[in-house]
Amino acid sequence: MGIIISLFIVFLIGVPIAFSLGIVSVAEILVDELPITVVIQKMFTGVDSIALTAIPLFILSGNIMYRGGMSRRIVNFAELLLGHLPSGLAIVSVFACMFFAAITGSAIAATAAIGGILIPLMVDKGYDKEFCAPLLACGGSIGPIIPPSIPLLVYGTLANVSVGKLFIGGIMPGLLMGLVLMVYCVYVGKRRNYIGNEKRAPLKDVLSAGKDATVALLMPVIIIGGIMSGIFTPTESAAIAVVYSVVVGKFVYNELTIKDAWETLVESAKSTGQVLMVVAFASLFTWVITINNIPQEIGEILSDVADNKYVLLMIINIILLIAGTFIDTTSAIVIFTPLFLPLVQTFDINLIHFGLVMAVNLTIGMCTPPLGVCLFVSGSIARVSLKEQFRDLMPMIGTLIIVLLLVTYIPDITLLLVGLL
Repeated sequence: MGIIISLFIVFLIGVPIAFSLGIVSVAEILVDELPITVVIQKMFTGVDSIALTAIPLFILSGNIMYRGGMSRRIVNFAELLLGHLPSGLAIVSVFACMFFAAITGSAIAATAAIGGILIPLMVDKGYDKEFCAPLLACGGSIGPIIPPSIPLLVYGTLANVSVGKLFIGGIMPGLLMGLVLMVYCVYVGKRRNYIGNEKRAPLKDVLSAGKDATVALLMPVIIIGGIMSGIFTPTESAAIAVVYSVVVGKFVYNELTIKDAWETLVESAKSTGQVLMVVAFASLFTWVITINNIPQEIGEILSDVADNKYVLLMIINIILLIAGTFIDTTSAIVIFTPLFLPLVQTFDINLIHFGLVMAVNLTIGMCTPPLGVCLFVSGSIARVSLKEQFRDLMPMIGTLIIVLLLVTYIPDITLLLVGLL
């Protein structure tokens, strides 16, 4: 247990999570007098996976589609279609985040892309900045749930379960998260007189915007439909997404330039490096805790407290909700999956279901103080502090926790589509 405590001490003093994992792991290897060459071996093994190839490809395709004008067209179509409803623009923001999430798989990307367009527009229409910022943060947090999902890719690799089934299992929880946020938007809008657009947009304008956005909206349909039908694997779908995004950005919307392409490659390389560095060091950390029997020790402790799977899931949820406020989603998955997996298997909990419970739980952490990264992204766009967001943020987090409980204790929310397909 000292290894786990040391990890959090190193992390809390400000060392990035990837290097925290590496420092603690190497220190333990030296203490145990093991050969130092095992560091490189385990790090390489951790990222030597066909499934993980999808990570840089999905990141690249998302960046290309953003620079290629897709997010703007989706927002325009959603505003004309839904903007006349109470809290119309707020509903549009959640709707747009869900669509954008189905392309990037990233909470931060969805928050930044959609927030940069809609937050200024919402403020101009009379929405409070203190409401807009947390809403976009919570809306963006749906990103790692709706497929494709980088955290689910990582979990699938670590837990040795089908990434395709995880993606399918994420559809219903992601839609449910979006729905409860929209319902909350309508409730707040009626109380604060967020009236949306003054009148419904003309049908011809809606159809025109829909036609303009059709090619962009087809991308998640192709990705998810191809995986669900078995035409291609998640990794192959990522490659198809890159090709599709280049064709659309350059030849359909004619907005992608050579300069954009270079900047997109650089941004994608940086993001990929950050994710895979965490995965590599996490692989080493997992090996170290395994040879020291840490998962078994944690399993024994939790087994003494939890006498059935329902209590166990509640305890795990509490642990992950707390951890998710300090650690990003991908890092938390690579740390906690090997710790909890043996115990989850002992209680015969479906690993697809458990993966979605982890993902939903930890994405809530991305919009939870004190270190919810999406809050800082949306707050910087709206120019509001974390303290100013707090009043509207807590009810939004409450609605997402309701979804978490539903996903935790009603497995069919995640497994029904998996079983049907």
